[in-house]
Amino acid sequence: MLRVGPALLALTTLAALTGCAAATPATASGITKQATVDVYAAASLTDVFTQLGTEFEAGHPGVKVTLTFAGSSELAAQINELAPADVFASANEAQMEVAREHILGGPQVFTQNALAIAIANGNPLGIRSLADLARKDVVTVLCAEQVPCGSAAAALFAAARVRVSPASEEANVTDVLGKVASGEADAGLVYVTDLARAHGVEGIAIPNTEAAANRYPIAVMDTGDAPDAAASFVAFVESAQGQAVLTAAGFQGAS
Repeated sequence: MLRVGPALLALTTLAALTGCAAATPATASGITKQATVDVYAAASLTDVFTQLGTEFEAGHPGVKVTLTFAGSSELAAQINELAPADVFASANEAQMEVAREHILGGPQVFTQNALAIAIANGNPLGIRSLADLARKDVVTVLCAEQVPCGSAAAALFAAARVRVSPASEEANVTDVLGKVASGEADAGLVYVTDLARAHGVEGIAIPNTEAAANRYPIAVMDTGDAPDAAASFVAFVESAQGQAVLTAAGFQGAS
């Protein structure tokens, strides 16, 4: 069993800065003095994008970053309904594809994430593996399959030949984590990065998660009104400074 903290992060942190060292933080050139960048980002990016937004604002006086977090499928649907997103950061490439007609330029994968099993502190039910989530005495919650964390979970269960009937299917990974932390569920599949910031839960690593790792793309969208500032924010996320923030939060390298 893995305790939340540096040991858990070490299991999934790759050499994230490989290939990124040459990047430099974006400058404010080309940005209007006053601009607001509306960033729509996957729920699993909540903490790290909050930090990135703060750091970006510090380096770009007059530019404000507003953040909207939800499941990637929900965000893609909102963008297709012309929600005013300047930037979309999805938890998988499939949901970025859903919003493709509104992308300016091409999306770039900027990081990756892997799933782990979230359980209550002390692991009272003795859960050790994916197979235990199929036990009748274990209340399991998962992300809905149309959500990136749900499609990744389905791939893991298929590879392990485990069939699980979840007590509920949630709209995003934050809701899964919340149900385990509150005691409404005994276990759930969440991202390693969510475990690192969670309270009241422990994590169990899942072997061979590479094939089901989520690749996170980011792109400037045509539904917003600050394309220059949005492009600078995307460049900042991809820069060495942005990648260092992602690595410290437990995300993996983009390649």
